[in-house]
Amino acid sequence: MSTSGGRPKELGAFLRTRRAELTPQQVGLPSDGTPRRVAGLRRAEVARLASISTDYYTRIEQGRMPASTPVLEALARALRLSPDQRAYLLGLAGRPPAEPPARATAEVTEHNRRLLAQLATGPALVVTRTMDVLAWNPPAAALLTDFGRHPVRDRNYVWLLFNDPVLRSRYRDWADGARACVAHLRMHTAHRPDDPRLHRLLARMADHVDFQRWWQAREVAVHASGNKRFRHPLVGDLTLDWDTLTSATAPDQHIVVWTAEPGSASEHRLHALAARGVATAPPGPAAEPVTGPATDPGAEPATGPSTEPVTGTRRGAPEPA
Repeated sequence: MSTSGGRPKELGAFLRTRRAELTPQQVGLPSDGTPRRVAGLRRAEVARLASISTDYYTRIEQGRMPASTPVLEALARALRLSPDQRAYLLGLAGRPPAEPPARATAEVTEHNRRLLAQLATGPALVVTRTMDVLAWNPPAAALLTDFGRHPVRDRNYVWLLFNDPVLRSRYRDWADGARACVAHLRMHTAHRPDDPRLHRLLARMADHVDFQRWWQAREVAVHASGNKRFRHPLVGDLTLDWDTLTSATAPDQHIVVWTAEPGSASEHRLHALAARGVATAPPGPAAEPVTGPATDPGAEPATGPSTEPVTGTRRGAPEPA
């Protein structure tokens, strides 16, 4: 895992990974007929495509020389980078606009709590950039897993996706969903490589073979919306669209909402599941706010008020039997 001092090293590793995925034919270069010791493009070929010297490119890849924005843009074009990959490359070089500073605490804003509480049938979560789950509503607990049954330190979506058998079993395409989460997490490292929450999560995921393979692949992506297929033991298969909303008052917090196409079988099944989730949620006082470091994936649960779902319940909707 790179730190701010290791950004040139990570930038070079990212460039090596991307050029290894391309062939001369894919980028319009003729083959010279000589045997290739490694897969993908050679450094000289990348330099040629970017209109820079091979020595200059080699120094960039080895982390011995910074690259200007025009050179980075040329490398992005040469390596056929996607918009997300380009953003990641520029982020590693410190070129993108500065992000808002992280909040001192991970307290859920009252506006986000109210929004979640008013979503009657749509499963919804409040998550951080490192995918810590700060709050959820009963439909989310019914669809995914009862987050309230997990210790605060384990309430991270990536951690649960790899370690919670209930959440894992709900994904019809678990590998695709897990890989996308890893790519989202990798994107975060370009902007905040020293985030302690990220370091603790990565340390905890060190023994997961799939996670480590996808992490080392350095795939990056910003996911704002998409489509997921679920398999629920009570209502069967659901195909749901999801959208991510960023809070204007708390830029580090995102609200993820799942919805179904109106009139579809998935909508009817989602309504049935949501009704069951609300009906089985135990009564209780208004939820306490999520506070401070206890929401970090590596932090121990704090004493005092516990993290609660945004539903007026004590522990969230129980997992359907």
